[in-house]
Amino acid sequence: MSKKKGLSAEEKRTRMMEIFFETKDVFQLKDMEKIAPKEKGITAMSVKDVLQSLVDDGMVDCERIGTSNYYWAFPSKALHVRKRKVEVLESQLSEGNQKYANLQKNIEKAKIGRHETEERAMIAKELSSLREERDQLKAEVEKYKECDPQVVEEIHNIFAIKSWAKRKFGLEENKIDKNFGIPEDFDYID
Repeated sequence: MSKKKGLSAEEKRTRMMEIFFETKDVFQLKDMEKIAPKEKGITAMSVKDVLQSLVDDGMVDCERIGTSNYYWAFPSKALHVRKRKVEVLESQLSEGNQKYANLQKNIEKAKIGRHETEERAMIAKELSSLREERDQLKAEVEKYKECDPQVVEEIHNIFAIKSWAKRKFGLEENKIDKNFGIPEDFDYID
């Protein structure tokens, strides 16, 4: 038992356009719903959607006359639409090529004076060693941060406030530390 595979949306659109091009006629929706299934194998249920997608893309013209919608498409219009599309794409391609050429020129300009010379290599090496030295000095400063007079003063103030809070409010030291986010390993400096 073999099942017949349905047409893809693009196949339906192509076949619908064939109806217009082969007949060079004007149709109403009800006409297309009769012709499309018989001649092109497009299910009657999908004719309206396929037709609307072609109208939306400007491939089929639609005009309301009285209470009816009339649809038509002629090969010359399709050719004209394709020519316009080709012109737009060629314009975009030309712009893209121009941008590419400008970027290539900018790359070449940026390369000027950046040739790998012995002097440049030595300067780069010196820069690298200076950066390493800076990082080492920062680490050293971080180690001795505890001896910074300003840091020491702040620590003294914290302990003075803790001592005052214990006397004034009768609070336990670990509760003060917990409520004010003071680490457990926070020590007094002599």
